[in-house]
Amino acid sequence: MARKKRQIPEQFRAPVQPDKPKVVYQDNIQTNVNRKVEDFGRRFEGRGKNLLYGLAALAVLATLIGIFYIWNRRSDAAALTALGKAIETSQAQVSSSPPPPTFTGKTFKTERERSDAAIAEFQAVADKYGSPVREKARYFIAVNRLRIDRAAAIPELEELSKTNGEVGTLSKFALAQAKTDDGKLDEAAGLYQQLLSLENPILAKETINFELANIYDKQGKKAEAADIFFNIAKTGSEAKDLEGKPIPMSQTAREAKEKLEKLDPDRAREIIEPETPSAADGSPFGM
Repeated sequence: MARKKRQIPEQFRAPVQPDKPKVVYQDNIQTNVNRKVEDFGRRFEGRGKNLLYGLAALAVLATLIGIFYIWNRRSDAAALTALGKAIETSQAQVSSSPPPPTFTGKTFKTERERSDAAIAEFQAVADKYGSPVREKARYFIAVNRLRIDRAAAIPELEELSKTNGEVGTLSKFALAQAKTDDGKLDEAAGLYQQLLSLENPILAKETINFELANIYDKQGKKAEAADIFFNIAKTGSEAKDLEGKPIPMSQTAREAKEKLEKLDPDRAREIIEPETPSAADGSPFGM
C-alpha cells in the first residue's frame, strides 16, 4: 500500500482545526528546507533492515537520520503552532465590553494589554525555537512593541532590517513606516528606495512605490510624487488577466489615481479605468 504524501504547511496559511483555525506564518525558505529534509529522510525509509544485515554502521546512521528527520518535522510543527497562537493573540479583539457567551476567542480591554500579552508569547517562541521561526517571532515582537514603546521598538527593527530574507524586508518596511510617522521623511524615503532595489521583494513594488510617493508629496516634491502615482494608476488600468481580458484596478492603483487627481488633474484624466463585466452591467458580481 502506497504511503500518503505528507504535506508541508504553505506560507501564511492557517491549519484548520476542528473547533478553531490556527494562524500559521511560514516562508518559502522554510518550506524548501523542510522539503529537502523530508526527501533526504524518505530515501532511508524501509532500508534499515537491509543495511543492518550488510553494514551495521550504516544502519545506525540511517536510524539516526530517521530520528533527526522526525524530530525536525515535529519541531517545525510545534514552532509554527506556537507562532500561530501568538499571532492570534496579537490580532485578538480589543473591547471594554464583555464578549458574547458564544465567543471563544481572546479579548483584551486595551491595545496595551493585548500587545503585552502578544509580546510575551512571541518572546517565548523566540526563546524556545531556532531559525527561521525565531527571527519571525522577533519581528512580531518589534512590531507589537511599536504600539507601546516606540523608543525600544525602533532599534529592534533597525537590527532586523539589516538581515536578509523575508524578516529583513518586512522589518525595513515597518521601520520606514515608523520613520514616516516620526517625521523623518528622508530616512523613510531611503528605506523605501532600498526596498525597491531588491530583485524579488516580498512586498509588491506597487505598494512600496505608493508609500514612497506619499513621502515625496509630504516633502513638497509634487512632480516626483505625481509621476509615481501616474505610473501606478496607469499600470493598474492596463492590467489584463491570462486571457488578455482587462481586470479591475487594484485598491492601491485606485488610491494612486485619487492622489494624482489632487496633484495633477490633467494627467489623472488620462487614466481610464477598465470596463470589466461587473462594471459594464452595473452589478457587483457581473450577474
